[in-house]
Amino acid sequence: MSSLRKHSRLLVVAVVCVALGGGASAIATAGAASNSPAKAAAKGHAKLGRRGGLRRFATRAVDGSVVIRTKAGFKTVTFERGKVDSVNGQQLTITEGTPKAAYKTVTLTIPANAVVRDDRQKTSLSAVKAGQRVLVLAAPKRTLVIARAPKTA
Repeated sequence: MSSLRKHSRLLVVAVVCVALGGGASAIATAGAASNSPAKAAAKGHAKLGRRGGLRRFATRAVDGSVVIRTKAGFKTVTFERGKVDSVNGQQLTITEGTPKAAYKTVTLTIPANAVVRDDRQKTSLSAVKAGQRVLVLAAPKRTLVIARAPKTA
């Protein structure tokens, strides 16, 4: 069983929770900026209800943390997404953001037992190269690093 399939539920839960939280925040912000709360709530709902709205929101998320309930209690899952700047031992430096806009640069310490995938192939952290797009998903018991070559225009 591939690592992505094995961890897909965790990834989907994390992305959906972030998207729902951001959507609720967007609706609340739209309502606070308007004189009419009913119109603002309807307007914000219409934007999220459009075709692909939630999916579009989730693909634009670059940094976040989600608290999920497990059998052992509540656990925090964090994710970072961006472009690899450098890899030095277990240190991964990335510029968080989308291909068109940068948010900030962070250095992450990746545990030795992390699952690393490069273009859908299992590999080591040292095989990840500068310029690749990367998603780092850190859960309480495991860390997942998914890298891929940047899309060519």
